[in-house]
Amino acid sequence: MVVRRLGLNPLDDVKELSGEIYHSDPTHYSFDILSRAGIALKPVAEGQLIEDGVLLVPRCSGPFYELLYIVDRLLGPGGCPWDIEQTHQSLKKYLLEETYEVFDAIDSGDPAKLQEELGDLLLQPLMHSQIEARDADWGIDEVAGAIREKLVRRHPHVFGNTQVADSNEVLANWDQIKQSEKGGGPQSILEGIPKGMASLLRAHEVSKRAARVGFEWPDLNGVFDKFKEEEAELREAIALGDQVHIESEVGDLLFTVVNLARWVNVEPEEALRRMLNRFTHRFQLMEACSPVPLRELSEDQWDDLWKQSKIAQSSQTP
Repeated sequence: MVVRRLGLNPLDDVKELSGEIYHSDPTHYSFDILSRAGIALKPVAEGQLIEDGVLLVPRCSGPFYELLYIVDRLLGPGGCPWDIEQTHQSLKKYLLEETYEVFDAIDSGDPAKLQEELGDLLLQPLMHSQIEARDADWGIDEVAGAIREKLVRRHPHVFGNTQVADSNEVLANWDQIKQSEKGGGPQSILEGIPKGMASLLRAHEVSKRAARVGFEWPDLNGVFDKFKEEEAELREAIALGDQVHIESEVGDLLFTVVNLARWVNVEPEEALRRMLNRFTHRFQLMEACSPVPLRELSEDQWDDLWKQSKIAQSSQTP
């Protein structure tokens, strides 16, 4: 008997096989694929001994590898023309789009919707990985292997003998390990924060990292004092009519607000996103309740409608 291990694409592994062909797991996706291709397979019964022929044994099993096979087929010869045309660059927008749809699913509180959107998001790294597997020499196994090693390496308090007191010490150790990985020389604490990151998220990450090495106010009052200082400087820039200066001071004021949020343990991106959801809902209630187009409302009518929509929104909130 000859044992043949099946990889991701089972059709590639059975070429030129002859004689009796057995399969160790008829529930595996490869059994269906090979059968559809016209290959006669004999399932192996429990306890059956095979003396002659070839026994096919799947190397990888489970829904994840079935999905990986589908992506591989879509991108490979005879696959989907649209998928085949995609590149890392062309797929960037879909990665971002699917991430935001996961955010919405989380906020909806619907587990089924979250499961669906996580699947859509999972497809994106598989597409990128399989493009490389097709065109270069690495794929999802190398991606998984690299992050596996990184997680073990950067969690010595879990996988080693390092002791930590709290999550702050975990982050400090993480930074030290990360710097040592970059060649051992001094590295900026701000190294590696993506410049393409959403600005509010990036500002929060910059402020957190700077604070971890001591660039910090002594207390919350100091942050509020800085806010007042930046507000005064913005008012001065507006009075002078210097647009470049105004933009600079608006940026300073926004960054100070981000630091305020950090001091009170609020994620500014999440806070603003939730506020925009509330505003959008409230504004749409105003549109629905207004007897005339909103642009025709007086200031008092605007105020009354806003209050009504706020009450209506509160009554609809669980």
